[in-house]
Amino acid sequence: MHAWPSFTAYLKQKFGQKVRKIPLDAGFGCPNRDGSLAYRGCIFCNEQGSGSGLGLDGVSIEEQWRRWSEHYRRRSKANLFLAYLQSFSNTYGPLRKLADLMDRLHDLPDIAGISIGTRPDCIDREKLSLISHEGWDESWIEFGVQSFQNVTLQAINRGHDAACSIRAINAAADAGLQVCAHIMFGLPGETPEMMAENIRVLNDLPVHGVKLHNVYVSRGTELERMMRSGLYMPLSEAVYEELAAWALAELRSDILIHRVVSDPTPQELTAPEWALYKSDVLRSIQRLYHRNREGLLASGDNVFPTTKIFDAAHVPDNCPTRPSVRRVWTAPHRELK
Repeated sequence: MHAWPSFTAYLKQKFGQKVRKIPLDAGFGCPNRDGSLAYRGCIFCNEQGSGSGLGLDGVSIEEQWRRWSEHYRRRSKANLFLAYLQSFSNTYGPLRKLADLMDRLHDLPDIAGISIGTRPDCIDREKLSLISHEGWDESWIEFGVQSFQNVTLQAINRGHDAACSIRAINAAADAGLQVCAHIMFGLPGETPEMMAENIRVLNDLPVHGVKLHNVYVSRGTELERMMRSGLYMPLSEAVYEELAAWALAELRSDILIHRVVSDPTPQELTAPEWALYKSDVLRSIQRLYHRNREGLLASGDNVFPTTKIFDAAHVPDNCPTRPSVRRVWTAPHRELK
């Protein structure tokens, strides 16, 4: 049981039953890959655009929905779902393409709402108006903010600056949409203090939800090349757990937490190995979060553990706080192909 305000608990309370997000690949592209901004994409992004890749395999939206909904009915006993447009940038392209997709989504069975993943530089007033007038019970737009540090955004070849993210968040909230911001911990060159500043900036913006991501190295990416050349090293497990626990206690209490730990598949992951042990990492974050909350209640200050973080960077993965046998958590992305 999470003490932080989780998106899963929010949905269950609102609908009176378990609701699962179904990740969909709708065949959208990315300006950072088609030459509009660049061809190589962000340094951490794989060829599936951080999604299932089912759309690239020619599987229709309707068939993806059928496979996933059957999977979650069996696995989670869920009978109500959110359509999560996950792969690449799902507002990139002409307005008519987005409108046609919205029409198709309305025809899907047992759908409670939508969550649209996209880039901050791929929205405009017309698209936001279209989405907000669709009449869903839940209408979310998820922006890949990643960082509010311009030096970091340039280093990861993001193709937009922090001001673009701030404008997009404000515009989406003004349009009546629920906004979820994605923030990554462990991007190249970003210090713990810079990561902390990203959280503080979020607190001053009209965001309704947050996803925290530990940066992991996917096979075939520029980030993998950097790592193998000695130009990048992922965060240690202990460091990420401290950062995530601090962020969860620091975020506004009205912000729903959509995700705390990334979930790479063993097939795509190069490093770090600890990213496969999602359940263990989550339990450690919960323990540290409770510690931080107790300190916050006692002193009124959620102290950022800078010194502790740098000391923790040298804690080996087999330290006594880690179980000797760890279960690999496997995301079901490839099971449905």
